[in-house]
Amino acid sequence: MRFTASLAVASVLVLAACTGELPEGEPNPAIRTATLPTLTPPPTTFPGETWQRERQGDWTELDATLERTGSTCVAVVKDGELVHDAYWNGGSERGRHRVYSITKSLTSLLVGMAADAGALALDDPASEWVDEWQTGPAAEITVADLLSMTSGRRWDEVSDRRMIRAATDKTAHAVGMAQDSAPGKRWVYDNSAVQTLESVLDDVTSNDDVADIARARLLEPLGMRDTAWARDASGNALTFSGVESTCLDLARVGHLMLNRGAWDGEQLVSPGFVEQATRPSSELNAAYGLLWWVNGKGRVVEVLRQAGYDTDKPPHEGRLAPGVPDDAFWAYGYGDQYVAVVPSEGVVAVRLGARPATPDALTFDGFTRGVLQGLGAG
Repeated sequence: MRFTASLAVASVLVLAACTGELPEGEPNPAIRTATLPTLTPPPTTFPGETWQRERQGDWTELDATLERTGSTCVAVVKDGELVHDAYWNGGSERGRHRVYSITKSLTSLLVGMAADAGALALDDPASEWVDEWQTGPAAEITVADLLSMTSGRRWDEVSDRRMIRAATDKTAHAVGMAQDSAPGKRWVYDNSAVQTLESVLDDVTSNDDVADIARARLLEPLGMRDTAWARDASGNALTFSGVESTCLDLARVGHLMLNRGAWDGEQLVSPGFVEQATRPSSELNAAYGLLWWVNGKGRVVEVLRQAGYDTDKPPHEGRLAPGVPDDAFWAYGYGDQYVAVVPSEGVVAVRLGARPATPDALTFDGFTRGVLQGLGAG
């Protein structure tokens, strides 16, 4: 998987329930980037200790849906001002909630910061920091392959569950798994592959505690006072899941991304990395960037089973959220935890809570479209 200068997203007519594979012998497509649309107007407002509030919109319909589907909170930010927040089912402004794989998107930002600092390049072999991969088939895996879910690491539900629920040292477990295929040949939503980024991140800086790096470089600069980054029983930061946060804290992450990595006069992560992370990283799945879900057009592979539902949709052609602008992107976690960002509308929205009863109750499209309709923009 290699980075070049412009975006090309094409479709591949190969179907599998949870994964995508390139036809045998076809070269792996380059990961490419595109220019994000111009914000109108560009947000210039940032929260201090608390958000500046400017109530607007009609939230009757969205709030009824969210409360009914077990949500504990929602927060909507427009051009840097909190225009709506609400709490149900035991939720509160400062009550933490598990955000599951939203953690992956935060991990992506830590990798982007390391790349910006010159500590790594996305095209670098991950084996430069993962000693166990210096020989054998895993030596070909790049950092970008891990970020784009195209690493070719062994994945099956039993092994995935074992890493999540049973492994004491989750990094060692993930690093020690086998390599099933060459990088770039298939797309698999792989928790273990993402946990191996902990091994990369703890070696690219002088501070080898990834949770401390996250606190110093992301959480504290954004003022995320109610967010905690979890570790496993061996003390490794969890990079695939484990963060606990609030709707108001996560809205800060969305606002950072809306502003292309800038935060109140400081560039925390480069605009170039934000663009790469929030555009399709492979034609194998037009709905996935670099640990962020995106709204590219092409072959879409969703992960409903790993989001806690019984069955997956088959891959399909189109967009992840056809009813919202194509520049929208999301951090997404088990049970329909959402951070939605719509740059062309200057909008960030967060939903946390219990898993809805069905996968159709609160989709990427439905939640984001409901927010835009509440604002009168949809």
